Amino acid sequence: MSTMKIGFVGIGKMGTPMASRLIQAGYDVTVHDVDTKAVQELVKAGARGAANAREVADSAEIVFASLPSPQILEKVVLGEAGIAEGKSVRIFIDISTTGPRTAARVAEGLAPKNIAMIDAPVSGGLKGARNGTLAVMVSGPKAAFETARPVIENFGKIFFMGEVQGAAQTMKLANNLLAAAALAVSSEAVVMGVKAGLDPKVMLDVINASSGRNSATEDKFPKSVLPRTFDFGFATGLSFKDVRLCVDEAEAMGVPMVVGSAVRQLLSVTNQLYGPDSDFTCMVKTVETWAHVQVGSAETPSVAEAN
Repeated sequence: MSTMKIGFVGIGKMGTPMASRLIQAGYDVTVHDVDTKAVQELVKAGARGAANAREVADSAEIVFASLPSPQILEKVVLGEAGIAEGKSVRIFIDISTTGPRTAARVAEGLAPKNIAMIDAPVSGGLKGARNGTLAVMVSGPKAAFETARPVIENFGKIFFMGEVQGAAQTMKLANNLLAAAALAVSSEAVVMGVKAGLDPKVMLDVINASSGRNSATEDKFPKSVLPRTFDFGFATGLSFKDVRLCVDEAEAMGVPMVVGSAVRQLLSVTNQLYGPDSDFTCMVKTVETWAHVQVGSAETPSVAEAN
């Protein structure tokens, strides 16, 4: 059992299983979220509940945040009753996807309080969060990272990107752009094939044995598109936010994002059609609507089952 006190602000889809892993590892964990029901569930599991972010930071040396947007992160950390006002916190770790410029602003705001900031965005979905198999991209002061490393290791494999604030955020944006782009272009290719009369299961078999294979054709289509469940576990609104952030950051650096801009637009349309809480695999539905064709059905087995 560890005596280190940990705080966790933002216990949504990803935050809940990650905070649960820390409780199971024996840490003294204090949690806060605007969703009081989510807080109570973790309290039942052994956490302490807090009324606001400052109370979390009053009771914990290391505080994690998993929040949906850069604006919310800055408010929770630097705003009234925020983490920066806490009496005990010495290391703040952002596991959200908020972008490198936000990371720099938050780190600058925490510096006068002698609170070190670590960027630690994660990839691997809900399954990775539950099983502790996430990819954790980390950047920030090396000394603070070494102090927090034993705690972060509960989440999965660590990739230290260096001490430049926001480096891990840049890496996460690049990864999420690639994931969304693979889904977008795979949606177009498979819908085109189905419109031409091809069997989508056979198409995926061919693609996955060929040069076109990618994370969407190997994982997302078999699990969530062919069976028409659209429940892969990542919200359209979050994917849209991540790709928009990536394109904005690239443009600020003078890097062209021709393909990235097209992916952002497709996600924007999907977000409007199906809502931010829909699964981002609904990008397929957007292409289907324009093409007047449907890929798979509720009765269609997954590729793995078909084989």
